[in-house]
Amino acid sequence: MPDTPRHLADAYVADLAELDPATAVELGINPDDDHLPDLSPAGLEAAAELARRTLARLDAAPAGDPDEARCARLLRERLDAQLAIHDAGEDLRALRNLMSPIHRMREIFVQMPTETDDQWAVLARRMRRVPETVDGFRTTLELGARKGLLSAPRQVSTMIDQLNTWVNTAWFADVVAPGPQALRAELDNAAFQATASLSRLRGWLAEEYAPAAAGTPDAVGRERYRLWSRYWNGADFDLDEAYAWAWDEFRKLDAEMRVEAEKVLPGATPVAAAEYLKTEGPAIEGVEAMREFLQDLMDRTIGDLQGTHFDLAEPVARVQAMIAPAGSAPAPYYTVPSLDFSRPGRTWLPVGDETRFPLWFLTSGWYHEGVPGHHLQLAQWRYVADRLSTYQVSLGEVSANVEGWALYAELLMDELGYHTTPATRLGYLSSQMLRLIRVIIDIGMHLRFDFPADSPFRPGSPVTPEAAREFLGRYSGLDDEFLDGELIRYLGMPGQAIGYKLGERTWLRGRDAARAARGEAFDLKAWHMAALSLGSQGLDDLYETLAVL
Repeated sequence: MPDTPRHLADAYVADLAELDPATAVELGINPDDDHLPDLSPAGLEAAAELARRTLARLDAAPAGDPDEARCARLLRERLDAQLAIHDAGEDLRALRNLMSPIHRMREIFVQMPTETDDQWAVLARRMRRVPETVDGFRTTLELGARKGLLSAPRQVSTMIDQLNTWVNTAWFADVVAPGPQALRAELDNAAFQATASLSRLRGWLAEEYAPAAAGTPDAVGRERYRLWSRYWNGADFDLDEAYAWAWDEFRKLDAEMRVEAEKVLPGATPVAAAEYLKTEGPAIEGVEAMREFLQDLMDRTIGDLQGTHFDLAEPVARVQAMIAPAGSAPAPYYTVPSLDFSRPGRTWLPVGDETRFPLWFLTSGWYHEGVPGHHLQLAQWRYVADRLSTYQVSLGEVSANVEGWALYAELLMDELGYHTTPATRLGYLSSQMLRLIRVIIDIGMHLRFDFPADSPFRPGSPVTPEAAREFLGRYSGLDDEFLDGELIRYLGMPGQAIGYKLGERTWLRGRDAARAARGEAFDLKAWHMAALSLGSQGLDDLYETLAVL
């Protein structure tokens, strides 16, 4: 009898975890494995061949019930999108300021368990493999260069800067510093060799790759953008419609922000009010005090929402606030719990050299990263994995679904009245504006659009990276370092940034449709839990599912 889609999906997860140990570590499986991902062209092709075999087996699988059909649709769509990226050679130029293969490799060592000497021994053996993995990545980039598939100079220089930080701060040495004395020499040597391999990669990028990449355009064009948009969003957007919609929403949101800014500082623009709040608004002093504040914020939010807007199982009701390792991208982020919840969900705050943390913007940011945002959705997925498939709650993740929920979570907290001061509400609106401008400049830069003739900023002129950076700064009120990191991110991950606001639009339209269909019988708490227990879906399918819950 042919395999069911869910059996095939879980078999794919198990097989990929063998090929890609980063997947195994993220899921909390294969704990004794000390390998690292093969980032060479051969490793990339092995993963692609696994996807092809899985699709062939899926063709023979029975349609099954609606749950099986939903799993089959997700698996096919995701693997097709991945293969389209691979077949176009996009993974031969994977330099960017986050979520590159090197970033994924480094994240393994943050997520590995280190409670026992045996676990430290596994970490040491794995760290000794870093040079081989880094060399494989370099081989892939060399192949891309020979084929004329190169990353743009901004991505190359950003990666060099990050490698500088990781090398100069002895990042690997810091990872192994708490290890047991019995393994001291082995751990220190592994860290030394790992750091040396990153130093060699840095030198090669600066001396050979960067000169070859000179002149590579930042903009990817409509065809490459279409591939990446499908990959990140699980949808084929009408990009012209999305660009026009974002400008309509921009005008509405700008007016609302001006009202809130007047409450913060009479006569001030939103950006001027934001600058005022950075220095004069409420803030937390000290890195550890900030971590404790964020932990308390998430704990209190769970307490408030539990039983009223969500019904959370005990494992899902736990989340940790963490400080991000040195050299991380400037934006906060979230990491998922292991499948068995032995490693909890965690939010991460990059701090750099900062010791003072204004709360006007971070408050809504932690509703996004933590509760009720990423943590509630992704931890709930883990909790219902046995009812779905491991694939649907992990590897099948669609960025726009996840980021759309997190932005919806920020809006939900505003709807529930949690922004009790003009400062935090301006922060929430600024967060919305950031994600809305992402739609405008991500599409605008990569498709080489112009600012509209009635734009308040450079009407009729091209949306170049320089113009996009200025536009984002003028209307978001964010720090220069953060803005610079954002611009590099959009250029290096085309199509990803539009998924936040377009994903939120899908979640809101789905909720509105479900409410209209059910009328007074609509139960928001029940809808939330049903929606969070679906597992992953692309935006093409998400609306139809949400509308009938």
